[in-house]
Amino acid sequence: MPSPTSPRPGSRSRLRIGIGGMAIESSQFCPHRSTYDDFRVTREGALLDRYTWTRPDDELAELVEWVPLVHAVAVPGGPVERPTYDRIKGELVDRISASGPLDGLVYDIHGAMSVVGLDDAEADLTDAVRAATGPDTLISAAMDLHGNVSRRFAERLDLLTAHRMAPHEDAWDTRERAARKLVGRLAAGKGRPYRAWVQIPVLLPGEKTSTRLEPARSLYGRLASVEALDGVVDAAIWVGYAWADEERCRAAVVVTADDPRLATTQAESLARRYWSVRRDFTFVGPTGDADDCIARAVASLARPFVISDSGDNPTAGGAGDLAYMLGRLLAHEELASGRVTALHPGITDPKAVAVCFDAGVGAEVSIGVGGRFSAGTGPHAEPYELTGTVTALDDPPGPGSGAPRGNPAYDGGGRSAAVTRGGVTVVLTERRKPFHTRADFGPLDPLAYDLLVVKIGYLEPELHAMAADWLLALTPGGVDQDLLRLGHHRVRRPLYPFDDAGFEETDLSAVSL
Repeated sequence: MPSPTSPRPGSRSRLRIGIGGMAIESSQFCPHRSTYDDFRVTREGALLDRYTWTRPDDELAELVEWVPLVHAVAVPGGPVERPTYDRIKGELVDRISASGPLDGLVYDIHGAMSVVGLDDAEADLTDAVRAATGPDTLISAAMDLHGNVSRRFAERLDLLTAHRMAPHEDAWDTRERAARKLVGRLAAGKGRPYRAWVQIPVLLPGEKTSTRLEPARSLYGRLASVEALDGVVDAAIWVGYAWADEERCRAAVVVTADDPRLATTQAESLARRYWSVRRDFTFVGPTGDADDCIARAVASLARPFVISDSGDNPTAGGAGDLAYMLGRLLAHEELASGRVTALHPGITDPKAVAVCFDAGVGAEVSIGVGGRFSAGTGPHAEPYELTGTVTALDDPPGPGSGAPRGNPAYDGGGRSAAVTRGGVTVVLTERRKPFHTRADFGPLDPLAYDLLVVKIGYLEPELHAMAADWLLALTPGGVDQDLLRLGHHRVRRPLYPFDDAGFEETDLSAVSL
């Protein structure tokens, strides 16, 4: 490979680095299927606009010619339909092939994508990407810590790193780290580093592995000191993605270094520590079933009191269409009578939204709410028959060309309608949509209600700041926190917490890649 600091003969002096990828978190226990329309697809200038370090005034501009390929990102959901995956994969590979020689590739992915009919979708995608770039291009992957890292996948990469915070307040920092380390390595004329990879037989939900609490706080806190060691390029820990059912689903550690022994030693040390504290992980907040959480919230003096409807969390891969929690709210006398108020966004139901828009604000409607994807999958998944008053309608403008900085997957939930019955106001959305920030609520003020009941797991920063108190409701759905009742049957066993005895001396030897 020619030196990256000297021009190719008769060609150029700057590094040519491509940017592209496909990112989604997919629950295989969710009846929703992700299609092309669920993805925000960016190309050309819009793709470069996703990042700050691609700007002409950034210091990297003198060193790098950024080559935008294609990037597709979606709100987490059910598995990706195969034609959608093949279409995005095909465009990414074609654009790499047409781009000319690349010194490097910033590979912006998630790590927990499931595709109908495929095992290890990220490995399949990366096989194709590597074949298109050729062996000399250095590929640097930026990932979510909830990704699954198989050996096949890691072998195709040269650098790979992951978020170090959950909630992911450092998501954009992770992408920048992947890019800058790639540029630094190429500019220094260094070749492919060694990667030490080890999987840990532990699979836990994100709500038990938040870095706000121990032991995850200390585990992830160690990464900076490992990375600071002379010869280490990067250190990363993945907790895995608990709502997929594949052999690759488990925690993993990768340490990247110029010395293979150093990489192996540090990877094994991190893996042993993770294994030793596996039983210490706890939920990030107090928990209970739906009725228990509602009763405790109503009785509390803290306002607003936030409840997470965690089993149907669309930002973890839930369908976002379950009306189970709505039914439980209206079954409580204080809420049904209006003596206590609650805001419950956002159940995905485009048909119900259309009825509300046709009726108009102030009209009474009788509609079946929810179950658009999930009906027939269980008693908790059926539509809820709601009679109430349309109290708000919101028809926001369509998304712009670039992804919002706070949530790269969010492209708006389309139109939404608020319907009130008793003290409960439910927000219905045309498209699956997270409610993480004040802006997500549109014309409604979440602070004006006694209870705020959101389809989420651990609270994102703005919700956390809003909450006077909160509870994590262990509700049913495609991202049920009770992993043992979901029915995993393809994960590699033994695996904690599915198994909790007989493998205390598990082999945590790292593989040098």
